[in-house]
Amino acid sequence: MSGDGHTSAAAMAAQICDQIRSVFSSPPLPLPPALDVLVAEVSAAAAANGRVFGYGVGREGLMMKALCMRLFHLGLHAHVVGDVTTPPISPGDLLLASAGPGGFSTVDAICGVAKSAGARVVLLTARPGSGSGASRCADAVAYIPAQTMADDEEEGGAPSQAVRLPMGSLYEGAMYVLFEMVVLRLTEALKQTPAQLRSRHTNLE
Repeated sequence: MSGDGHTSAAAMAAQICDQIRSVFSSPPLPLPPALDVLVAEVSAAAAANGRVFGYGVGREGLMMKALCMRLFHLGLHAHVVGDVTTPPISPGDLLLASAGPGGFSTVDAICGVAKSAGARVVLLTARPGSGSGASRCADAVAYIPAQTMADDEEEGGAPSQAVRLPMGSLYEGAMYVLFEMVVLRLTEALKQTPAQLRSRHTNLE
């Protein structure tokens, strides 16, 4: 890329944002939009005073932790699977699990445990028809039509754009943007103010 450092950085950022934007403008499968699915599922859990659990592996897991943090700020009982203070999941609770390529052994197992415990399971994925254990457990699917590491491997990593996000970065970036939209919608639905969200932020930092 040509130009000074600032221009190059701005151009790279624009291309990355365009790639993430394209995820949300992709022709949909016969599935409801992921935004609508997540807002409806979390709202239903909140209305029933249920708890929301989040799980994912690697960078997907980091995005799920960020979502759980904001759900807590919204006043929900939100927990990250694997934390030492995470309570047992039970009927009336909701598990949000991410498996961009369709399934991971740990995600499949966690979804199976949640389903057996009577909780509702929502799978976030780029491959809803993978046939994975997680997809078979899912009560609902939040479809994110983005490149994952599996797609990157299949394509041999050949660049198709001047800036092409590697491995599963597009999926993970789309997760972050999707979760921000979810939080904005839930803030309105739950009638929360910025002051209320800030009041729940930790002061131990």
